[in-house]
Amino acid sequence: MVSGGAPGATMARFTIATLSMVVLLALAMTLGAPFPFIALLYITVFTFFLDKLTAFAAPDRPDAEFPAGDALSVTLGLLHFPLLYGGVRVIAAGGLSVLDTVCLFAALGLFLGQVSNSNAHELIHRSPRAMRRLGVAVYSSVLFGFHASAHTRVHHVHAATPNDPNSARMGEGYWRFAVRAWRGALVEGYRAERRLGRRGLSHPYTAYGMGAALSVLVAATVAGLTGVVVLFGLAGYAQAQLLLSDYVQHYGLRRREVAPGRFEPVGPGHSWNAPHGFSSALMLNAPRHSDHHAHPSQHYPGLELDRGTMPILPHSLPVMAVLALVPPLWRRVMDKRVRRWQPG
Repeated sequence: MVSGGAPGATMARFTIATLSMVVLLALAMTLGAPFPFIALLYITVFTFFLDKLTAFAAPDRPDAEFPAGDALSVTLGLLHFPLLYGGVRVIAAGGLSVLDTVCLFAALGLFLGQVSNSNAHELIHRSPRAMRRLGVAVYSSVLFGFHASAHTRVHHVHAATPNDPNSARMGEGYWRFAVRAWRGALVEGYRAERRLGRRGLSHPYTAYGMGAALSVLVAATVAGLTGVVVLFGLAGYAQAQLLLSDYVQHYGLRRREVAPGRFEPVGPGHSWNAPHGFSSALMLNAPRHSDHHAHPSQHYPGLELDRGTMPILPHSLPVMAVLALVPPLWRRVMDKRVRRWQPG
């Protein structure tokens, strides 16, 4: 079990890693060059090399710091909106050079998909209603509100079984998975809410649709039709990264069927994990996926990693997500590991 480390240092890692990216994006939008390029370097090259330093290995379970963890999560949730719509306005305005525009779009899209998505995921698992609603608002702003229902009502119930659209099958390429998972999450999330008796205006999908419409309206207000196009581009980019995370973290792993239609409880061996400290801090420990599935209400600073019982990815989650975009390369790296972990 990975453990140890000072609690204060743990929250400092999460805070510095995430808010540094917020500051760089704000500078990129307000000052322009060279900050769009620096922001892109930070969330790609800088993160890659920081992950190689053992000094950034993540300590575990700073229980006393959970309130601070909530504070950072709410702060990131609130900052999401000025960053999203500020980015839409700046990119749509066309005042930056082509290179700076591309860098800003890529950096902001990566932030939405890796940091904001991970934070919204954290928020929808929190008990306070206000925090959950903030997470739903973040997802709705990138036109993916239904993920809040699909993730909690479907994925956490059926993960690593054929009944979960967001668990990739052995040999299934990412691009085919992405289409199946997006459509499956939309449909199965709706059905799960219906089974709970949700109808009409009380059905969460009504709120998701209204949230998406409001997001489009805000984009149109701040930047016109071009702003709507930019919003759709950023939303698609963010959604693709969320699906990439699901693909990587559950690829090929399956729970044993103990009776027709019944599966063993989800355990530490049913999700792929990554121990890399800096990208884990940037994504609020989302790469510690097995412990999250075992304890969905656990606050992100307290998620643990056990190399003996949890499947470990050969590279950090962002690096593996890039590999997943090339299915033959991905299968060459991962299929043998799946077979070693689940020989049957």
